[in-house]
Amino acid sequence: MKVIQVSSNWVIKTGVRLDASFHLSDGVSTRRILEHTCPYRLTTLSAESFELFKGNIHKRVYVQSKDFGHIFYSASDLFKLELESGKYVSKKHSPHLAELELRANWILITRSGTLGKVFYTTANHDGKIGTDDLVRINPAEKEIKRGYLYAFLASRYGYGLITQSSYGGVVKHIEPHHIKDIPIPILPESKQKLINDLIIKSSNLRVEANVLIKDAVTSLESALPTVIFDKIYITNIKSRTAHNSRLEATFNTNSIQKFYDEVAKNGIPTYTIKELSKEVFTPGIFKRIRTEKAENGIPFFSGSDLLSHYPVSENHLSRKMKNISNYILKEGWIAIQDAGTIGYVSYITDFLDGVSATNNLVRIVPNARKNYNEYIFCFLKTSVGQKLLKTLEFGSVQKHIDNNQISNFCVPVIESLFEEITEKVKASMNKLSEACFLEQDAIQQVETEIESWQES
Repeated sequence: MKVIQVSSNWVIKTGVRLDASFHLSDGVSTRRILEHTCPYRLTTLSAESFELFKGNIHKRVYVQSKDFGHIFYSASDLFKLELESGKYVSKKHSPHLAELELRANWILITRSGTLGKVFYTTANHDGKIGTDDLVRINPAEKEIKRGYLYAFLASRYGYGLITQSSYGGVVKHIEPHHIKDIPIPILPESKQKLINDLIIKSSNLRVEANVLIKDAVTSLESALPTVIFDKIYITNIKSRTAHNSRLEATFNTNSIQKFYDEVAKNGIPTYTIKELSKEVFTPGIFKRIRTEKAENGIPFFSGSDLLSHYPVSENHLSRKMKNISNYILKEGWIAIQDAGTIGYVSYITDFLDGVSATNNLVRIVPNARKNYNEYIFCFLKTSVGQKLLKTLEFGSVQKHIDNNQISNFCVPVIESLFEEITEKVKASMNKLSEACFLEQDAIQQVETEIESWQES
């Protein structure tokens, strides 16, 4: 049970709020820390922003091609490692999109549903369209640097301040005017520069990493035969059922055979993932014994958590849990979602080495003699690789694939491109990992600084 003794001045300042949950909230606690223990002057979010706004609500007219639309990001899309959201809003039927355009080096805050998540935009987001469910901050850098501002807002102290004024019943919301007066300590120039440089370098590394992975995927796609996956086709079902008893149209598309026939005509050898790797497995279903103490546990990730540009988890599994080692991910492994949205593929970087993850991920362990995992990952990220993966899915309400299907999945190996693709993917993953370590360091520096005031 949490207990706090409040003075009458606190109650008056908060509009005579008497509910204990408010006065015990992280946001109120942080305000007290900043007002009474901070050794530096304070500024506010609005004072440090050229603009602080959310954009207008608009009717979304989606199109299927980027030729006729602009890339559109929902709040959840922004936090994914994948830059292509797959959503495009019509250029012709969306007259007010300019009001929703994103710019590089802005800070965005989710303001509906999952509140308080903070995002730093890069050059990759410049000119793209973002949902109105984001508060946009264009930092002015009057007394605090933009990288430091981001790190403060992304810290647990910033999160408490952001979410303090949320409103609504089932779905919580915040508005720009709710957060404009958030107090921000003006740290010394040297400290700000250190934190700012970490965030800026992290941002630049993500841009470089995305260029590398895009180049690798484009190189492989250009060397592979192009096959159109028709939605309507005719096939000899007797020939298809000779090897399996599945009758779904998506699985029996003759485009699959056309692709591999063209691969063979071009003299490209194919190998199953089982042949290219040391092991392909899915751990069994298990009872998750969680712990609230991070020091006693191992971070636990879902498949979607791994897809984040900055994958962190507040959930921890107990180190004492039976067979916990079966669920640990290692650097260099590939993890493929086997339930829900099929086609999600993650490469486990150094930043994620040693975390635990759901059993709903097929693990691909690289071969020690010759590591094909970077190449496999690249092929699975190509458009044809994604289509081939999705043809394997089965089930009605929730789609599934299994590790046997992944084991027997055929990968065309173009030896002349193998080294180039492997090096680009490896370099890209290393940059992404370093970016996460730098961001983590910046946020921890902010939190450690504020904690030091409370100890003195």
